[in-house]
Amino acid sequence: MITVGVLTISDRGARGEYEDKSGPVIRAIVTERLGARLVKYEIIPDEIELIRSTLINWADEAGLDLILTTGGTGFAPRDVTPEATRAVIERETPGLTEAMRAESLKVTPHAMLSRAVAGIRGHTLIINLPGSPKAVRENLETILPALPHGLELLQGLAGADQRHEHKEPVKE
Repeated sequence: MITVGVLTISDRGARGEYEDKSGPVIRAIVTERLGARLVKYEIIPDEIELIRSTLINWADEAGLDLILTTGGTGFAPRDVTPEATRAVIERETPGLTEAMRAESLKVTPHAMLSRAVAGIRGHTLIINLPGSPKAVRENLETILPALPHGLELLQGLAGADQRHEHKEPVKE
């Protein structure tokens, strides 16, 4: 079973001034459609070091398969989620964010303002999603079909042996 963490990044949400509506959307989609188990959920402020340390903890200590962040991917001065994510990932997975932006552009030209990042830390896939519930749903549904296979590959459960096999050329 896929283990997931949902990290909502919002100054107002962390202070209790705003109800997190995007985190519950993510939870519903990943539990119902991916059959995943939500292991971690937290609302934290837009503080780069706090975001960074939470991602590291959830990936390295909790060993989550998938971390989905929501919020902090725009142009506002306090939107630092992409920077925090880049600081902790080892390999970027640009196809995921490219697909999300391409699909979102069909809905709104504002999609091109997203600075979302996705990448791998160890065996954990980390994906930045937008802050609004509507955009979270649209973006997550865009990449959802690819996630099970990607996570299997990341965990070494599918195709890993084939990747590293070396076959000698056939001699005639």
